[in-house]
Amino acid sequence: MRSRPSVVTLACLGMATFGIVLTTLGASLPNVMVDFGIDKAQGGALLSLLTFGVLAGSLVFGPIVDSRGYKPLLVFAFAAIIIGLEATAFAPSITVLRASVLVIGFSGGLVNGALNAVTADVSGEQRAATLTFVGAFFGVGAAGVPLMLFALSGVASHASILASIAPLIVVPLILTVAATFPPSKQPHGLPLSDVRQLASERPLLLMGLILFIQSGVESTVGGWTTTFFAEELGVGADHAALYLALFWFGLLLGRLTLGRVLRRVPAVRVVLSSITLALVSVLLLIASRNVTMAAIAVFLLGCGFSPTFPVIFGFAGDRYARTSGTAIGLIMGIALFGGILLPFAAGVIGDLRGMRASLLVVPACLLLQAALLPVLSRAVRPDSSQLTAPVS
Repeated sequence: MRSRPSVVTLACLGMATFGIVLTTLGASLPNVMVDFGIDKAQGGALLSLLTFGVLAGSLVFGPIVDSRGYKPLLVFAFAAIIIGLEATAFAPSITVLRASVLVIGFSGGLVNGALNAVTADVSGEQRAATLTFVGAFFGVGAAGVPLMLFALSGVASHASILASIAPLIVVPLILTVAATFPPSKQPHGLPLSDVRQLASERPLLLMGLILFIQSGVESTVGGWTTTFFAEELGVGADHAALYLALFWFGLLLGRLTLGRVLRRVPAVRVVLSSITLALVSVLLLIASRNVTMAAIAVFLLGCGFSPTFPVIFGFAGDRYARTSGTAIGLIMGIALFGGILLPFAAGVIGDLRGMRASLLVVPACLLLQAALLPVLSRAVRPDSSQLTAPVS
């Protein structure tokens, strides 16, 4: 299974798995807060714990896959996600729930990082477009969880629905066991001095900072959308999950259409246009007073968020081809601090001022991101041509 199409197929299934990992807690958060008697600040802390786990996995995977290859890490990660999801569904206490959230976050970080890195390795000049296509399948998993919760809410218990998701991860686990991956690029390990030098490069730090913001706003919207619809618009908790699915469905459609757009439009221009769409959409969501307007805003917000991660990963894969796993891991490590801090801050603000006020962190961050992107463009232009996202 070393050919490019086969590796990309596995990457698509794996990214759908990562979508499940990142969405399960957010889709379930209203029920979790009721079941365990916790407030929004504690709910935000749970979201941050999930992202902390993803952060840890993202920092660990790079040196492992660069020195030891992809298969052992991916087999472990998929198996741990299955165990973690089952434990999350039937957690008897908040302590067990926290441990389960940490396990699925860490394992999801391993999967996300390794599959982005292997996709970058096998895609050649089609790197940006292929990463965007693979990234679209994140939306399949992310939208699927709230849709299942909505469709089965009157048929099965909340815990039973969550438990039924875990067996789906067996498919990518089996495919990983059967797969043959590209060989490790640094069989003797990457010297620590090289890692330090890589981590100090200005373009890499800029990529990480842009994705710090992106991770933060995606985690905030993905984590608090159900609560926003439930509290601000009076939608029931199970029905509110349906509107979270619209957000991830928008991200899915956005990424599926980006391949064609990137054939004609420079990637930086695509990302700036998408930031503009996201900014308008989140302001519309905050101002909305009826469910229909809010639903449209959430869908468009997903579309606006769609290109940033895969395009920046494409930049990193082009610039740091010899150490793609470590480079992407470092960028994701920086990025996921945003995914820890922003949802927690939104939860604290939500307790004090309500959910509309809490979502104001998103437009503020998007404006900063728009200011940083041209700086990254200037930083990498002398060294590469990746800003046009080449596709054959």
